[in-house]
Amino acid sequence: MSALWTSAAMAEAMHAATRGALPDDVTGISIDSRTLTPGEAYFAIKGDVHDGHDFVEAALKNGAALAVVAKTHADTFAADARLLVVDDVLAGLVDLAHASRARLGAKVIAVTGSVGKTSTKEALRTVLGAQGETHASVASFNNHWGVPLSLARCPPSVKFAIFEIGMNHPGEITPLVKMVRPHVAIITTVEPVHLEFFAGIDAIADAKAEIFSGLEPGGAAVLNRDNPQFSRLSKSAKQAKVERIVSFGSDEKADARLLDVSLHPTCSAVHANILGHDVTYKIGMPGRHMAMNSLAVLAAASLAGADLALSALALAQLKPAAGRGVREVLTLTEGSATLIDESYNANPASMKAAITVLGQAGVGPRGRRIAVLGDMLELGPAGPDLHRGLSEAITANSIDAVFCCGPLMRNLWEALPSAKKGGYADSSAALEEQVTAAIGAGDAIMVKGSLGSRMKLIVTALQKRFPGRAALDDITV
Repeated sequence: MSALWTSAAMAEAMHAATRGALPDDVTGISIDSRTLTPGEAYFAIKGDVHDGHDFVEAALKNGAALAVVAKTHADTFAADARLLVVDDVLAGLVDLAHASRARLGAKVIAVTGSVGKTSTKEALRTVLGAQGETHASVASFNNHWGVPLSLARCPPSVKFAIFEIGMNHPGEITPLVKMVRPHVAIITTVEPVHLEFFAGIDAIADAKAEIFSGLEPGGAAVLNRDNPQFSRLSKSAKQAKVERIVSFGSDEKADARLLDVSLHPTCSAVHANILGHDVTYKIGMPGRHMAMNSLAVLAAASLAGADLALSALALAQLKPAAGRGVREVLTLTEGSATLIDESYNANPASMKAAITVLGQAGVGPRGRRIAVLGDMLELGPAGPDLHRGLSEAITANSIDAVFCCGPLMRNLWEALPSAKKGGYADSSAALEEQVTAAIGAGDAIMVKGSLGSRMKLIVTALQKRFPGRAALDDITV
C-alpha cells in the first residue's frame, strides 16, 4: 500500500517529539486498535468512555506503524516504542488535518444540513468517484474528531474530496469548516432538529450558515430554495461574501430545478434542469427527498468541474447506507415480507420522509404497511407535539399499523386512530416480541428512531427470526 504520510511529515505537522525507530512511511490513520490495519498510525484519543492510551501497546503489537500519544502518558510505554509525542492527541490530529488540507489540489465539497447529510455525501462519492479519484468521510464522521480524522486520511492525489459537517450546538461548524476550506458548501435543509439546544428554527439556520465562514474565495453555496429558511441562509451567505449562491428545489426560480419526478418503491425517475441543462436520470433509492437532494448533488458536482451527464448517470448506482433505508426480504413460513431498516437515526423531517417511502412500498395481496417507531430525541419542549404530529403523515401515507416505543412516542400512540394501533412498549427491547409476532406474508415493515432509542434491536430480531436476503431493484425507468 502506498504511503499516506511519512512519519517525518506527521511529526512536523503536529510539532511532535519522536521516540523509537519510526518507519519512513505511514499508510493510514486509525483511532481504533481493533480495526487498525498494519502500517497505520494509531492516535490515542481520549473519548467519553475509553482512553486510547490504554490500547497503544495492543495497536503497536497489531502492526501500527507508530502511535501518537500525549506527553503526560509517553513515559508509561517501553523506551523503544514507536511514538510521536504531542501535548494533546486530538489537537495533534487537528494539526495533521490542517496539513492535509494544505497539500490538497482537489476540489473540496462540504455538506451540512438538518437532514440528508450522509446520503448526500454518499451520492457525491458515487457521482464523483466515477470521474476521478475521490475521498469522502466514512459513515457519519462529521464532528470534532470525525472531520479532522477524515481530512487527515485524505490522500494528496485525489481529484475530489467530500466532507460531512454536523452540529447540535451553535459554534461547532465554524472550526470544522475552516479546517476543510471547501470550494462548494451544501446545506441540504434546515428543520427542527436538536431543538433542545437552540432557541428556535432561525437559530438552527444561523448555526448551519457558519459553513459559509470557511468557503474558499470564489466558492459557491448550494441552498434549498424550497426551504422556508432559504432567504435567511442566502442573506447570511451574502454577508459572508460568498461569491456564488446556487439554489435547488421545485421552485421555478431554482438554479437546479426539479421539473418532474416519478416515484417507485425502490427508486425514482427524475427530470430536472441543472444550471441551464435539461437532464433525465434514475436514482437508485426511493423517495421525493432523495430526488430533491439529487439536485444539490448534481449542482455541486458541476460546480466542482465534473461532467453533468456522467454525474446524472451514476445516480442509478446509489445504494442506501446501513440503517438508512436498506431493504431486505424476510423469509416467512407462508411467504415473504420486506424490511426497511431506517434504524440509524431520526428527526421529524427524516421520520416523515421514511413514512412517505413506506407508503410507496409494494405489499402482497394481504400485506400491510407497518411502521415501527422509536423516540426522536433532542427536541426539547416541542418533543411531545412533534411526535404527536406524525399522525398526519401516518394517515396521509395509508400506513396500516404503527408500533411505538418510548415515552415520547406515547404521544403519537395516543393520537393514532384505534384501527392503526399495532402495539406500544416503553422500550425497543420490550416491543421486540410484539413486532416479530405481528409480521405476516406480504407486509412491508419500516423501523426508525433516534440512535438512543435502540431501534436496531428490533431490526436484528426480525432478521434473526426471519432470515432473508437483500431486496433487489429490478425496475428500469
